[in-house]
Amino acid sequence: MPKLIIITHPEVSIDPAVPITEWGLNAVGRKRATEFASSGILSAVTQIWTSDERKARETGEILAAPRKLSVKCNLDLGENDRSATGYLPLKDFEAAADAFFAQPESSYRGWEPAIEAQIRILRTVTKIIRSHNAGDLAIVTHGAVGTLLWCALSNCSIDRKHDQPSQGHFWQADLATLKPDSCWVSLT
Repeated sequence: MPKLIIITHPEVSIDPAVPITEWGLNAVGRKRATEFASSGILSAVTQIWTSDERKARETGEILAAPRKLSVKCNLDLGENDRSATGYLPLKDFEAAADAFFAQPESSYRGWEPAIEAQIRILRTVTKIIRSHNAGDLAIVTHGAVGTLLWCALSNCSIDRKHDQPSQGHFWQADLATLKPDSCWVSLT
């Protein structure tokens, strides 16, 4: 049965002076993506979509290279909009992410509410699936929206306990039923 494979970008180069959407993969992230690109998990992938954020595009390009696939981008596969706060130091970011998941209908300091991000990612992935012809479909996105999608497809309440433990994970679902086969699994 064909699979939907939701993948999050691995480690990035964090630079507070650069917009978050323009952060690229760091050396560790590139290495992990390259190793995952040769895994059997992606052997039946016939199409790769990514968010338009640089880190996701770079990951998608690395995953597509061994298969000689083109990468398609969709803005609505992007992470929850956090532009209202911009860069936050790790401790502040973790507190913000906790609030984002804990109060899904509220906006944390101008962030896109989790419920709105969930509706957006579910609508976008569903639209992409409808246009997919055959084989496995890989979508490279981000941790929060990947978790929100997993919650929607698993009929679970939005809760950070379902979030990936760190960057660079994936989960799979049956492409016909969209029922996830697992929780987050590390790329390498």
